[in-house]
This record gives sequence, structure tokens and C-alpha cells, in this order.
Amino acid sequence: MTDTPIDALNAKLDKLIEIMTRLAPPEIRHADMDAADCFVWSAEKGVLEPVNRVNRVGIGLIKGVDRVRDILVENTERFAAGLPANNVLLWGARGMGKSSLVKAVHASINNSRAGDNTPLKLIEIHREDIDTLPRLMSIVKVSQYRFILFCDDLSFDHDDTSYKSLKAALDGGVEGRPDNVIFYATSNRRHLLPRDMIDNERSTAINPGEAIEEKVSLSDRFGLWLGFHKCSQDEYLEMVDGYARHHGLDISPDDLRFQALEWATTRGSRSGRVAWQFTQDLAGRMGVPLRD
Repeated sequence: MTDTPIDALNAKLDKLIEIMTRLAPPEIRHADMDAADCFVWSAEKGVLEPVNRVNRVGIGLIKGVDRVRDILVENTERFAAGLPANNVLLWGARGMGKSSLVKAVHASINNSRAGDNTPLKLIEIHREDIDTLPRLMSIVKVSQYRFILFCDDLSFDHDDTSYKSLKAALDGGVEGRPDNVIFYATSNRRHLLPRDMIDNERSTAINPGEAIEEKVSLSDRFGLWLGFHKCSQDEYLEMVDGYARHHGLDISPDDLRFQALEWATTRGSRSGRVAWQFTQDLAGRMGVPLRD
């Protein structure tokens, strides 16, 4: 029995509906915010995945950035208390503890507010999911909690237009940023865009000034710019000494200094990350497990 034109049309409509269903974004499911203090945004699933064991160090172990640490703590404390606070861009030298500081400050604030039954939540959003930021905000804005949305190593390459979504979500959209949300990002670039991308706009645009304004205006959405710069030898050794004492490594100060400087020389750089990598190597050679 042959299909009638109506049956054929219905079959095609069913197939079209199936295809459109696959293309539609996943249904937004409200997460159990009591499950943890830290979450990772899974854009593909449309859910917040709790992180029960956070990869972070104590705030007292982050050396050489005392001024920016204090500014970030103050800004975060105001936000946690329901007072006005700024989005923050932590930019500068690699390995100087930008992302570690964000996670450490979050833990420090919650520890200081231990009696508060609405702890501050930290949500990490991956760089490639920035264009889903409006969806994430629609989930958290109805919560009783306050949220730090955190993107590590945020930057944009050529022909990447997702920065426009971030601009609107942070400050400038009709709805604006929810009162219970603040955005922290780390980057090696102060303006989040490659310098040659900005220079190219300057050389090819009809109105170079307007083109450059468009590119760098993203950074203006961050009220606080906290710069991280390469550390001195003394600061590097202070970081190493702090790690060694914290993890109970029994080694003489002279020997620790000699080995730490040799390690930095072979790496060709000094930073908090290099200090931590040396500490892991030293602890492994000494057979000492690292403490949480």
C-alpha cells in the first residue's frame, strides 16, 4: 500500500522535528547548589558539576603578590557581603599564581564566614564555553547564593567573535549582570586580544580609532585590573622556602637555596609555578608525600 501525500508529509515533518530537537540547546537543569562550594560549568550538558576536591593552595603560600592579593580579598569580601564590587581581570606574567590566587581567596573568604549558611560559590567556565555565559547566568541568578564565575587563561584569537557575548553578559546587555554574580578572569594579555590583531585593525580599518576601541573595550568591562609581574630571585626563594616549610621538607637552608636556583636556571625562568614544580621534585626525591 503506497503512502498518501499526507503520510509522506507527516514523515518528513517528524524527521525535521527530530533534527531540530538535536540542534536545540540542552534543557537547563537547576543544580543542587548545596552539593559543593565549587562547580564546573558543563555547557554541553547544561549542568553545573560539583567539585568536592578543589585543586588549590592556601592563601598564605602565595608569595610576591601581596598588594594584588589584598585588593582581590577586599573586593571579594565586599561582594560576599552583598556590597558593590567589580569584575576582576588578573593579567600578566605566566606562573605567578593568578588562578591559584582566585581559588585561594574564595576558600579564605568562606573560611572567615564559617557561620554563614550561604557560602560564596565558585564556578569555573572554560574558555571555549564563553558564548554560553548567558545560559549559565540564567541558572545562577535565581539562586540565594552569590557566585564568582571564573575563567582561567581567557584570551581571544583572530576571527573569534565570542568576546562580544562576554561584553554583553558582563556589562552592557539589556538585563545586565545579575546582582549575585561577579566575573573573575586570568590572562597573560591585558587586553585579552593578540597585539597583532589590534595592529591589523589599526592598519586596515577605515577609521582605525573606532576599530581599536571595539577590540579593547572588552577589558573595560573589568573594573579591577590586577597586574602580575615576573618575580625577583629573592621572591622566588621565598616561595620555595614557604612550600618547603609547609610540606615539612627537612633540608638545610643553604642546600635548599642552591637546588632551587639550579632548578630555576635549568628552566630559564623564576615564578610561583617553577617554585612549586621544584618543590614537587624535591619532595619526590626525599620520599616525602605532599600535604593538602
